[in-house]
Amino acid sequence: MLDIFDFYEKMERNNILLSFKGHITSELLTSILQIMESKMDHLQEEPKVKKKVYNVLVECLQNLYHHLDVKTTDVGNCEIPRSAIFMIGKIDNQYTIITGNYIQNKNVEFLKKRIDEINLMSKDELKTFYKLILNNGEMSDKGGGGLGMIDIARKSGEKLNYDFVPIDDITHFFSLNVKISQQI
Repeated sequence: MLDIFDFYEKMERNNILLSFKGHITSELLTSILQIMESKMDHLQEEPKVKKKVYNVLVECLQNLYHHLDVKTTDVGNCEIPRSAIFMIGKIDNQYTIITGNYIQNKNVEFLKKRIDEINLMSKDELKTFYKLILNNGEMSDKGGGGLGMIDIARKSGEKLNYDFVPIDDITHFFSLNVKISQQI
């Protein structure tokens, strides 16, 4: 049986401001952004910090909404609907946004290579790379241009931490951990 108090205590210790697991819809994302805006108002964050956290959060949630894949179950080869997890926390002077979602195995290497490239770039190199991708006009099979991770790195000013957990022959579980310093 799940010990909900233990779960609550862990969230308190890690100062989790908001967490969600379930189906991702555009209405949900709108509500999440409103809740976080209200929480940062309550925390009396500086407007520049609020803007920085909000912008990174928008990119992270848009990535979840547009790029999560369904997971196929072993039973009857049916699919689990678009479901993901995310948490937003604040420890000391740093916000943390953690997302997790299923991704098809065929997309793992490309995403890993892209994030590794981004993590090696300086601020100026990221800006140049962003413009290059923006102007090349290429779109992924999901309609994106591949700008999301670049934008998250640019706006957070931090390296992107990630992990891929193999699930089965078709899917991995992708997690992304983005830190956002309150330093302006």
